[in-house]
Amino acid sequence: MVGVGQGGEAETKVQDLPDAILGSIIGCVTETRSRNAVALVCRKWAALERSSRIHLSLRGHARELPFLPTSFTSISHLDLSSLSPWGHPLLLTSNDPSSLLLLARLLSSSFPNLTSLCLYARSPSSLLLLAPLWPNLVSVKLVRFHPRPPDGPPGSDFAPIFSHCNNLSRLDLSLFYCWLPDDLPPALEAHPLVASNLSSLYLLNPSTDAFKATQLLALAQACPNLSTLLASCVFDPRYVDAVGDAALVDLALACPKLSVLHLVDSSALSAPRACPDSAVPTNVTPVGLTEAFNALPLLRDFALDVRHNVLNSAPALEALAMRCPRLMALELGHFQGLLCPQDPRPSGLAHCHGLKSLSIKNSVNFSDEDLAMVSVGCPRLVKLELLGCPEITESGLRGVVRCLCRSLVDLRVSCCKRLDAVSTLCALEPICNQLQHLHIDCVWNQQAEFANNPNSNRFLTNHGEDEESCTRHTDKKMKMSSIDSDDLCYTHNGFYRTKTWTKLKSLSLWIAVGELLSPLVNAGLESCPALEEVRIKVEGDCRLCAKPGVQAFGLASLARYHSLTKLHLDCGDAVGYALSAPSGQMDLSLWERFYLNGIRELGITDMDYWPPQDREMNRRSVSLPGAGLLSESLTLRRLIIHGTTHEHFMQLLLRIPSLRDVQLREDYYPAPENDMSTEMRADSCRRFEEALSRRPIPD
Repeated sequence: MVGVGQGGEAETKVQDLPDAILGSIIGCVTETRSRNAVALVCRKWAALERSSRIHLSLRGHARELPFLPTSFTSISHLDLSSLSPWGHPLLLTSNDPSSLLLLARLLSSSFPNLTSLCLYARSPSSLLLLAPLWPNLVSVKLVRFHPRPPDGPPGSDFAPIFSHCNNLSRLDLSLFYCWLPDDLPPALEAHPLVASNLSSLYLLNPSTDAFKATQLLALAQACPNLSTLLASCVFDPRYVDAVGDAALVDLALACPKLSVLHLVDSSALSAPRACPDSAVPTNVTPVGLTEAFNALPLLRDFALDVRHNVLNSAPALEALAMRCPRLMALELGHFQGLLCPQDPRPSGLAHCHGLKSLSIKNSVNFSDEDLAMVSVGCPRLVKLELLGCPEITESGLRGVVRCLCRSLVDLRVSCCKRLDAVSTLCALEPICNQLQHLHIDCVWNQQAEFANNPNSNRFLTNHGEDEESCTRHTDKKMKMSSIDSDDLCYTHNGFYRTKTWTKLKSLSLWIAVGELLSPLVNAGLESCPALEEVRIKVEGDCRLCAKPGVQAFGLASLARYHSLTKLHLDCGDAVGYALSAPSGQMDLSLWERFYLNGIRELGITDMDYWPPQDREMNRRSVSLPGAGLLSESLTLRRLIIHGTTHEHFMQLLLRIPSLRDVQLREDYYPAPENDMSTEMRADSCRRFEEALSRRPIPD
């Protein structure tokens, strides 16, 4: 691959670069399909690509383990949690112990340098086979949504790992269904060497019992070298042994090396949105927090949501800023009095000058003035979240984004009563060409105005321009030649310049059941040329809603975003009637048709879908109308259904010509043990996957 230039001299090609440099260049490619394309250039490039890849997630049926790839010898992180049939034990293919051991050794020989493992561990049997083969594991993440085996003693799920992996430093149980307070501390006490080596514990799990004060202290004393701890706790003082000041101080004294500490009440994990104020006094006080901060000088990421109001917290936050100079991320839930109201100077939270990420949740007295003072005191903020702050208004939000216009790229505004979708987007106008990630609530307080005039100038003009100044016909003809047509929107009064969200890559939306998505475009998100991902969360009780007056939710309105490739449509918290409904009510199949109607207009390639559910039956399943509408999205390559469906419904998905990856996941707690329908049977998954793989692949 050497070319000849005009002067007869040989030209240097990429192929002529040394292997070390070429391997480094290939290693910078992160997108999976691009890396696979690199490996198809030639054998040299394939070898360099395989040797530079360190992360790998295996898909396919567990029976195909004998066909494992053997060229990825440099893999250090392996994800086995997505093998199908999903949720079943990994080594399900045979009951012969010798064949199971052979398959386990095949995994070990294919990935000899493994240091990080993610595994769906429905029972301890998989870990009993795999843990001895990778004794150098440093990081382990366990996934399980099914109930734990009833016959196992406490800690039996972790015994294989702790017995063979003495170098373990990171353990992630945030998606592992077990009784963490009862299982984990005994297992750590039985293996003191592993416990002393642990530096990171991820225990923020909404499905398990939360840690009480004595259990949290036992965990801290068993792992004195922890630098990262994320755990769900019981802060409600009405419970015996609830976490309070004494427990927080003991935790800080037992683990002085903590740099990342997240303690969240278990009820806040199950209901993350704003909740009514609690009149019950909490055991966490500013005095106790100040004493805990004095023992944590290395703290750089702190989150505390006690679900009960912590009053007059400004002195504790000043102590946090003084004692923890490395603090960069802060999340506070139900903290009141974040700044001293009587002090005109910066106080409380405004002293945290090094913050880059700030989340304020359910602070009822946090006002526009407080927000302005925080924006001045924390000028480096890159990420800001405001959840459940009823005193924040459009003018206050506009002021903070103007103050942080040079740094802010990630903003989340939710459950703020004075901020609907329209006012929020209007307030963000000063940084609309800078934001990369945005979350808003689709609350349409201006519904009547939208109905009368969907192209009202309030949502289309910039800088407060009135209608008369925007419709001057003499200026319109002169400006038309210099303005790109993509930046214009036509109304009955003429052309108006629209706001362009130049760098917006990810958009997250919350919307109540029965509301429409279609007004979003006219609310201020007309032009998003770089938008790649949209996440939609639908929440509410369908049984309390009237039948919608239109047939479609509004997914087709997203077709104007030409770069959109990923869609997360989460209707898992939309509750209704699964099979039948009373007269005048819609069952979930009709609601599913309402939310999926229009998906064929989108050019998405990647979709995660959570169907609506009937909680009384513990059922989340795709209906026939839902499967039919999903099959109309002809550009889909990857489809993950977080629920179930029937096998004959899945056959409709074979109509999608570019579809390569389909999986059903019952990832809600507790996952059904014995499903009587045909969707989650191993044979059903096998037949569908074989039919999917038999089709010709155009690219």
